[in-house]
Amino acid sequence: MSQFKPAWPLVVATFLFVVPANAAKPTEDDFYRITTFELPPDEVIEACGFQRMPDGKLAVCSRRGDIFMISDPLAEKVTADQVRVYARGLHEPLSLAERDGWLYATQRPEVTRMRDTDGDGLADVFETHADGWGVSGDYHEYAFGSKFDENGDMVLTLCLTGSFSSAVPFRGWAMKVTSDGQTLPMCSGVRSPGGIGSDLHGNLFYTDNQGPWNGTCGLKLLQQGKFVGHPGGFQWYDSAPSMGPRPTEPESGSRMHVETAKIPELVPPAILFPYDKLGKSASGIACDSTAGKFGPFAGQLFVGDQTQSRIMRVFLEEVDGIWQGACFPFRSGFGSGNVGVEMDASGALFVGGTNRGWGSVGRRPFAVERLDWTGKVPFEIKEMRLTPNGFELEFTQEVDPVAAGDVGAYRMSTYTYEYRSQYGSPEVDATQPTIQSVSVSDDRKSVSLTVNGLQLGHVHELHADGVRGVDDGELLHNVAYYTLNRFRKAD
Repeated sequence: MSQFKPAWPLVVATFLFVVPANAAKPTEDDFYRITTFELPPDEVIEACGFQRMPDGKLAVCSRRGDIFMISDPLAEKVTADQVRVYARGLHEPLSLAERDGWLYATQRPEVTRMRDTDGDGLADVFETHADGWGVSGDYHEYAFGSKFDENGDMVLTLCLTGSFSSAVPFRGWAMKVTSDGQTLPMCSGVRSPGGIGSDLHGNLFYTDNQGPWNGTCGLKLLQQGKFVGHPGGFQWYDSAPSMGPRPTEPESGSRMHVETAKIPELVPPAILFPYDKLGKSASGIACDSTAGKFGPFAGQLFVGDQTQSRIMRVFLEEVDGIWQGACFPFRSGFGSGNVGVEMDASGALFVGGTNRGWGSVGRRPFAVERLDWTGKVPFEIKEMRLTPNGFELEFTQEVDPVAAGDVGAYRMSTYTYEYRSQYGSPEVDATQPTIQSVSVSDDRKSVSLTVNGLQLGHVHELHADGVRGVDDGELLHNVAYYTLNRFRKAD
């Protein structure tokens, strides 16, 4: 990465601001600012993947088949003359990764690695790294790739043919690509992925979109030998002896928690994003591994949504060996339909998008943007944890103990989705739990809710409209959605 070397001693100070809660009602923009990059007028950059390069440039892949390099991507203003073509002619590259000076692009038919050997800014060597799956020509056969792990391996998620069936080998699967380019079956049940990324501990998740066997969009864990929900690619178990026998076919019209009890290989979504309430087309995944440079949510995941042009926030926890947790609104107002997201070591979140004819809340046909924390701490529900008898809420700021200690400050409902072969599902099996008591911690940063009526397999939608900060300020976002896959047992 290029270095700035001042001729005088440089002192850097970090200031943390807390907005007085009695000021004018804050907005998302007060805490996280969107910078829209100026792009060359003769280029269409439907940005779906990013990779920061060793020289400091930002590589961006466009769904149209091009890769660009952006110099100084952290500049206050990024202009069109900072954007240069690096490669053309790829087949819908959606993800990028870097290793040993090579840029790797996951495109529809293969993982390709490339480099610029003569220093003219254009890739001039292209090599196939892996191609062990089929391509039929159907427009929907997307492929997303992860970053490299410590062993030099990566994982791909391969969309079904037409997002409904599997016409060619391993469509609807996750595949492991080893450091030497072998492509090995890893996990079945993928439908229509929108992004892939890992948490702080190396657990690999991907987003899957509403459709057959997906009542709503979800965040799903990828594990060797498991099944994540859509049986459309089951015939490829015959070509994957290391995976063992194909799982039992799920019963259409059942519920996910019912089928997971019957099918040992089936892993439920860690997060269900309530359709239309919080996203409609879940996409890229980024983990805040910057230790606070992106604000008070260190270690959490940030997930894009293409239709609603927004970023959602996810807190995860493992309960009885299964991942689950809460999702929250985070930042809306992006220029196009968000697909690619990339957390930079500096604390910037790069966001790329396209409306691609699907449409999006953001009216631009495509965009490359950057989200930066302003240094001000929003008043938010930071974490929502399951307890044996309810939930514990942790806040980013102190709460008013009287307001936050009032049972009437909260309301909760639950619902789930049909697990079925038809497209999507309405909310079903609705219940109304009772919040029986509230306890505020001594440091006023957390609240324990005793809840009667927790429901296995349900989204628990919590509204905290009555919670106030110590200066009577309202929460920036007062809603959370917890997906409960396992109850927490009492110690």
